[in-house]
Amino acid sequence: MAIAKKAPAQKAAPRANKTFSAEERAAMQEAAREAKRGKANGEPDVLAAIAKLEGADRTMAERIHAIVKRVAPQLQPKTWYGMPAYAREDGKTVCFFQSGSKFKTRYATLGFSDQAKLDDGNVWPNAYALARLTAADEAKIAALIKQAVD
Repeated sequence: MAIAKKAPAQKAAPRANKTFSAEERAAMQEAAREAKRGKANGEPDVLAAIAKLEGADRTMAERIHAIVKRVAPQLQPKTWYGMPAYAREDGKTVCFFQSGSKFKTRYATLGFSDQAKLDDGNVWPNAYALARLTAADEAKIAALIKQAVD
């Protein structure tokens, strides 16, 4: 008696993902690549990420990078979800820049992780909207970053 062979199972076609935007999915894929690179993910990657940005986002990212390098040289540049970020020696992210244009939002964001020491009572901000940067804004950002690492 002959045994009938089953046809190999076909992979289901990928379904459209309505939970995450294309930009969010790309950021998650970039995070996976960053994890595979490990410690090799450093300043060249941050500078390349900044170079990909356009207009005001690029200018603000360059200014944030310069501020972090000046006030917190102990932080290590790295990319985080494809965006410029800065981490402690143990690799834990302290702060990051998120492009507004990449995620189609009306402003960029300077965010801080739970590794940042910005605690102020029971409630404090951990992200700041950036529409543009004045000298006063840059001074405020420098003080925040300094506080975050002290």
